Amino acid sequence: MEAAAARGLAAISITDHDCTGAYPQALEMGAAMGIEVIPGVELSSEIQGIDIHILGYYVDFNNAAFIAKLQEMKEARYLRAQKMVSNLNKQGIDLRFDTVLSIAGEGSIGRPHIATAMLKEEFVFSFREAFDKFIGYDSPAYVEKLQMSPKEVFDLIKSAGGVPVLAHPGVTKVDERIQEFIRDGLQGIEVSHAEHPDAAVRHYLKICKKNGLAFTGGSDFHSSGRSKFELGFPPVQYAAVESLKEKLCKRSR
Repeated sequence: MEAAAARGLAAISITDHDCTGAYPQALEMGAAMGIEVIPGVELSSEIQGIDIHILGYYVDFNNAAFIAKLQEMKEARYLRAQKMVSNLNKQGIDLRFDTVLSIAGEGSIGRPHIATAMLKEEFVFSFREAFDKFIGYDSPAYVEKLQMSPKEVFDLIKSAGGVPVLAHPGVTKVDERIQEFIRDGLQGIEVSHAEHPDAAVRHYLKICKKNGLAFTGGSDFHSSGRSKFELGFPPVQYAAVESLKEKLCKRSR
């Protein structure tokens, strides 16, 4: 939040995977700093072996059913991380699970925490090496996540009052399924992203306008010291926030 204020951002959403732990503190800080905070989350889905991330904006992080599902996902991530560390141990990499837990803190455990632990204990020379050699897709220690279909994720986000948005489609490359996703409940696309070239931004903005979808943007920034992206880059116009609010207004009519 302090970094967002330093960069002069008018609005921000913290979309942690399977976790809304940033709220309500972020809302309190935003009110004090004059920054609009949009409660958000990022959830994983899978279709025919393709990992598809879905963003949820304006979710009610106090919704009981939503909280219960996130807890289920968090527990599944914990067990998955244990199995990945066990797989690494079997390969002669004596990584301690306690190190991973100390890095993850109270949030959901993900592969970035394992990569950071491997770097901390000097089993790899870089964060990228951990993924490329050990925990990336099809790598020796990789373990599948708890699987949900995109429609299940759309429904979950909407049940918590949120707007489901397809994350970084230029990275996942599932354009041929966007119409299917719209029929299943998708309401927006992350148009601007650190890995979207200008041509991709124009392409996805055109799809949004044609289909009446919200258009958003995000940095995919994770944390200082282990993120290749910068908070607030690429710049996103406030019109993106308005497009999300428009979806909420139409739903309440």
